[in-house]
Amino acid sequence: IMVAKFFKADRCVIYTDVEGVYTTDPNIVPEAKKIPKLAFEEMLEMSSTGAKVLHTRSVELAMKNNLILQVLSSITKNSGTLVVSDDDLIEKEIVSGVSYSNNESKITISGIPDKPGISASIFGLMADNNINVDMIVQNISQDGISANITFTVPNSEINFAKSILQTNIKNINYKSLSTNQKVSKISVIGMGMMSQSGVAQKMFKTLADNSINILAISTSEIKISVLIDEKYTNTAVKSLHEAYELKN
Repeated sequence: IMVAKFFKADRCVIYTDVEGVYTTDPNIVPEAKKIPKLAFEEMLEMSSTGAKVLHTRSVELAMKNNLILQVLSSITKNSGTLVVSDDDLIEKEIVSGVSYSNNESKITISGIPDKPGISASIFGLMADNNINVDMIVQNISQDGISANITFTVPNSEINFAKSILQTNIKNINYKSLSTNQKVSKISVIGMGMMSQSGVAQKMFKTLADNSINILAISTSEIKISVLIDEKYTNTAVKSLHEAYELKN
């Protein structure tokens, strides 16, 4: 990316072992189709939620410098996928793709005092130790005395995060701590979400129809992510890919 910027190139071509960016992992959904053109924002969300075609930092640099990316196969001569500014997209798909990540671990802290500053204390500890927190769910009890907080961290940091919380049990004053590494984050991404309603409802209904329970939810303008049991990953990806009519 930086070499292309230095030479003021019109685009940066990246050769990989795949023919481009697909609507989802073809190993799970053989009918997944190659996406001709994506916005930087869409590719960034896909990369950060599990798609392995491009590294997140590469997409960030290209977007910052408004440098078109082209993903091509080093084996075939097919056209690949262009990653461009959203202004260059003639049509913005409501949902462009479904991605997944098994690199998530869930931490649940139960029985914490329901008062201001507790969340800041917990996530301050994570930040001070450079632990990246992703999805967060806080449940307030009806008695107004205690609450539960669930959040996710990368698998590689789960043991470190757990030890930090156990060391600070007196400061946080929680009753119990549990972890679960057998979870998966499923995401649907698309620029068209910004102007289209019903995307989340379709996602939640599709998962419910397949008896898949949602453990946590996070959203952005062009992404909805849910945390589910890892054993349902393939079912979730297949059913969502079909629900949003992303097949060839």
